[in-house]
Amino acid sequence: MSNTATLPNWENLVKKQLKTEDIYPILEKENLEGIEVRPFYTEVKKPLVNLPRVEESTHLVARYHESLEEEVFAFLLDQNVEDLSEKTLFVNNKELAGHITPQDEDQYFSLIDVFNEKDAIIDDQLAKELLAKGFKRSICVDISLHQNAGAAIYQQLGIALAKTKELVEVYGAEILNTLIFRIAVGGNYFFEMAKLRAFKMVFNQLSKEYGLDEIPYIFAETSLRNKAVSDNENNLIRSTLELASAMIGGADAVFTNNYLVNRSTDNSEEISFKQQIVLAYESIINVFEDAGNGSFYIEDVTQQIADKAWELFVEMEEAGGYLELLKQGVVQKKIYDHAIEEQQWIEEGKIKLIGVNLYPKLDVKKSIADLYDEKEIKAVRWAEMFE
Repeated sequence: MSNTATLPNWENLVKKQLKTEDIYPILEKENLEGIEVRPFYTEVKKPLVNLPRVEESTHLVARYHESLEEEVFAFLLDQNVEDLSEKTLFVNNKELAGHITPQDEDQYFSLIDVFNEKDAIIDDQLAKELLAKGFKRSICVDISLHQNAGAAIYQQLGIALAKTKELVEVYGAEILNTLIFRIAVGGNYFFEMAKLRAFKMVFNQLSKEYGLDEIPYIFAETSLRNKAVSDNENNLIRSTLELASAMIGGADAVFTNNYLVNRSTDNSEEISFKQQIVLAYESIINVFEDAGNGSFYIEDVTQQIADKAWELFVEMEEAGGYLELLKQGVVQKKIYDHAIEEQQWIEEGKIKLIGVNLYPKLDVKKSIADLYDEKEIKAVRWAEMFE
């Protein structure tokens, strides 16, 4: 057993290394999520059960390209492709979804969100058309935009629950097992693992309100928020860590957005996908059901995020629900407030983005007011301030 296995032993060692008796102000790290993180864990207050996922192993999803047909088993489709068989296909285009008729041997998933965020309505006709298609999962609840717009982790999950509740109220509780959740995974490595795990907990809790015991189907993709136009190599490193978070957190499918911001080449698409291959075949983290279970740190953060997300969800429901709060501009303002605080941390260097505000530190070219609008949920990259 290590001589740091107890808290006093660990404290004495750290005091010696830091050459101070007052170690905790140095070790404590502030975060914008309001999550308490301790520097040393010997237990967790509420040990969690193994959190399952829908798929046996994580689907590694590539944007469709003819050259990948032989080696890839799951594709993101933006346009129609003839004679694709024995593949798992995630349809990312509304018009395409309307023309596809899945056969028995096909595995089709819809990544079409039926919420019109701008007008604060559900597109009922689109929802009914998708439900009638017979996809394995028919309707997507997309909160990737919210992450890329700067929403806090607990806000993303609270919004996902609130959007789900809106769908249940219109189409009944049986819709729960037809949903797929599109979630963007950011660069806060352990917090993002905990985010996916926490979502499984709160979604299951919501399903139990309707006498069910459902777990969510999670399609996780890499974030755009921490990527920079002129920093391709660091973009690759960041997205690799995000993929690892998604797999360890228990995503059912993962997709890598192109590491080249605002442009794409065949080579960059191939490299972006092969990040998943390296992780899956070098570390095998895509086959574990709940690889994060048993870590006191991850379990504690998971529980805190779940509690905060559920609290926000209840608050939103009591105030009228997601669509009503969209109409009032409340959702937009909540995301805006968190996003600008996050952007201020970037400007001040509290969040370090190598190659952007650290090595080299670029000059600020756009103000926060130029980037954000409190009346609109829109994706903003941190680095836009410097580009």
